[in-house]
Amino acid sequence: MSDTPVYIELTATVQPLEPFRDIFIAQLGALGFDTFTDTEDGFQAYILKEHFDADQAKEALEWDGVEVSFDLKEIEQVNWNAEWEKNFDPIDVDGRVFIHAPFHEPKSGYEHLMLIEPKMSFGTGHHQTTHMMIQWTLELDTQGKRVLDMGCGTGILGILAGMRGASHVHGIDIDTWCVENTLENAARNAIAMSCDQGGAEVINDQYDLIYANINLNVLLADMDAYVAALVDGGTILFSGFYEENVPALRERAEAAGLTYEGVKSRDQWRSVKMTK
Repeated sequence: MSDTPVYIELTATVQPLEPFRDIFIAQLGALGFDTFTDTEDGFQAYILKEHFDADQAKEALEWDGVEVSFDLKEIEQVNWNAEWEKNFDPIDVDGRVFIHAPFHEPKSGYEHLMLIEPKMSFGTGHHQTTHMMIQWTLELDTQGKRVLDMGCGTGILGILAGMRGASHVHGIDIDTWCVENTLENAARNAIAMSCDQGGAEVINDQYDLIYANINLNVLLADMDAYVAALVDGGTILFSGFYEENVPALRERAEAAGLTYEGVKSRDQWRSVKMTK
């Protein structure tokens, strides 16, 4: 009997494609799908078979006025790096950060060159939420700061903070793949970054800067833990939600003792900066 993990591959077509492809990907991500690949007319999403719920997936792909069709099939673990290599293009963030995989040629003229191999992890800079978090980071002074990257995925945000002089960088993610990937990518970029598997319950230190690029429900549920881990005068960056979710996020954060500092927009996605 094979011990090879079995995944469900969901192949969806979406009409109209934008912005609903990203919306559906975010909704599936909240259900435990952990790898996504864009296609010409939709996307493919992957989840361990043991975590798959067909009814929940169907509900996540329903939206008034949007036509969605999808197929499901079981597959054994594939060569995810090869899949990413076919679909992962280098990323330029405001002419200041260049993010590339090992199979891309690095470019000169950037403040920061980041070498990221995504494996099965979320957060390459392609997605709007990660892109905005990188933009926030470029505006902040992270020199000598203690940084926590919640839902670290590939580790890209913590690695960038380390490149910009953070004295201590720690990541947390519920997925063991992400923990491994974060540590590998940190080593690729010569950044000292530690990482734990789990959620807000494993936070056990104080930080000057916290990244929380997760879905809205998790952000609301874990807000008190984030605030408790943030030093007075510290900054927390939230992302992973839509324009209509900003009031709920802001209300919950302010009730927990945070002060609203501003918002960034990228397509329908939003990212909020707050301080303690």
